[in-house]
Amino acid sequence: MEHNERKPEWLRIKIQTNNKVREVEELLDTLNLNTVCREARCPNRCECYSKKTATFMIMGSICTRGCTFCNVRGGKPELLNREEPVNIAMAVERLGLKYVVVTSVTRDDLDDGGADHFGRVVEEIRRTTPDVRVEILISDLRGSKVAIERIAHAAPEVLNHNIETVPRLYSTVRPDADYRRSLEVIRSIKEMNPKIKTKSGIMLGLGETQEEVLEVFKDLREHGCDLLTVGQYLRPSREHTPMERYISPEEFSWYRERALEMGFQGVASGPLVRSSYNAWELYSSKD
Repeated sequence: MEHNERKPEWLRIKIQTNNKVREVEELLDTLNLNTVCREARCPNRCECYSKKTATFMIMGSICTRGCTFCNVRGGKPELLNREEPVNIAMAVERLGLKYVVVTSVTRDDLDDGGADHFGRVVEEIRRTTPDVRVEILISDLRGSKVAIERIAHAAPEVLNHNIETVPRLYSTVRPDADYRRSLEVIRSIKEMNPKIKTKSGIMLGLGETQEEVLEVFKDLREHGCDLLTVGQYLRPSREHTPMERYISPEEFSWYRERALEMGFQGVASGPLVRSSYNAWELYSSKD
């Protein structure tokens, strides 16, 4: 059942815009680039744009999967833009970023799930601005070891693959995904390149129990996950999975403490936390 309670104060954001926000938007449009900030209607996008940072979304804006929590459009995806790696690198350089996050729609239509395209983006950024730290947020690549190996070879500083929710809810929230396969992506990356920091994220408010959430934390640690984000699920529209309840800031703090006790190097846990929110700070939290 959808939770009809009025949105609590801690989730109310005053949307602001300024010259820096407009500068980022104009640059993205000029270079024909997508950001997950806009496509997924992230509540933090104005804050991030004001800091002259953005999470780039590559390989188009149409996803081949039908996750019921996500606002990114499904359907038949576009052809890959072979100029995209160069354009991303150009945007990183022009914005003067020190840390860049690159994610994508899921591309099950591609033989390697887009792993080579991801690799080329990382390599082009490194060629243009070698001091920039790179985090990539990937799909499960259908568990392909060859595809995962291509990602490991590109050697981003951080590899993020979100677990999203507890196993019991996968059939309704992530019907085309597999919990164990997602865990194996994290384990495989860590085994192939131990220097890469691994990261994952989970949404709360979908009807999960505390015991189930803590079990996910445990599974992630056992599969080599270093960094963790925990945020509130907000239903994008009435066509998406209903939200069951709002999680209080105090409960998010409790989850953060439990995760740190389990050995995560860095944990961002709060109502407005998203996968790439304050990604630089989380990456730098413990070396």
